[in-house]
Amino acid sequence: MAKKMLFIYNPRSGKATIKTKLMDIIDIFIKGGFQVEVHPTQGYLDAMKVTRERAGEFHMVACSGGDGTLDEVVTGLIKGHHTTPLGYIPAGSTNDFASSLHISKNMLKAADDIVHGEMFAFDVGKFNHDVFVYIAAFGLFTDVAYETNQDLKNIFGHVAYLLEGMKRLYGIRSYQMRVESSEGTFEGDFIFGMVTNSVSVGGFKKLSGKNVELDDGLFEATFIRKPKNPLELQEIISSLLMAEDNTELIESFKTDHLIIETEEEVAWTLDGEYGGDHMNVEIRNRKQAASIAISSKEDMQLLED
Repeated sequence: MAKKMLFIYNPRSGKATIKTKLMDIIDIFIKGGFQVEVHPTQGYLDAMKVTRERAGEFHMVACSGGDGTLDEVVTGLIKGHHTTPLGYIPAGSTNDFASSLHISKNMLKAADDIVHGEMFAFDVGKFNHDVFVYIAAFGLFTDVAYETNQDLKNIFGHVAYLLEGMKRLYGIRSYQMRVESSEGTFEGDFIFGMVTNSVSVGGFKKLSGKNVELDDGLFEATFIRKPKNPLELQEIISSLLMAEDNTELIESFKTDHLIIETEEEVAWTLDGEYGGDHMNVEIRNRKQAASIAISSKEDMQLLED
């Protein structure tokens, strides 16, 4: 008897290349022994709702889209209390999480890995009552991903993010915060913060730190204090570019739990999508809460060689 797969895809992600590959992808799934039900997303949070309601009916839930689509599907799995394995075919303009797991940018190869690859259990973030896959962030440029027009993203890719971000350099806003974690407590005026479970952030590697493991039950946390002058700003930029923790202006550490309190509401982004305005935030790491198909060890060895 064929295994049942729910395949959810976002027809607008990236440059909508899924449309030219769809039949080939489904063919790979069927040849791999799956009976496939296809669901194109109908709008915001549709992938989350469908996954939450129906994932338990299937042996596999596969999805194709950007980081936002992946976030919705994982959120649906977690909120629906499903343990159904996940497959992912990247189709967005950034795909940070896929890059961290070496999931192929070639859609057909990614589809083949869903059928013939190995399962990897990864950590999932709990953000108050919400869920995130690889990043929760606030401050400088963090609203760029969800405010940049989708068509602009499709045409310019990373350039769109940079263009949108450049408009904001004239006024850097900061937030007075108290941050409590398993590593200690600190306070200050911060222009940016991120809690991540990814090797790549915004398409750039090393921003989340060194020795990143996606299944160790720990997040990589980074909080950047407000610079008082151009020299301090340059100190921050140099430290980020060199991926070295050599400045007191950046708080960088690993943790499984954070409580963040602010004097005013702060807008957060979760996996590149708007995550709401909050004065009190609690973030917990749910160690290895979901499983995703990745390349086999043999294929991974070929990539490393």
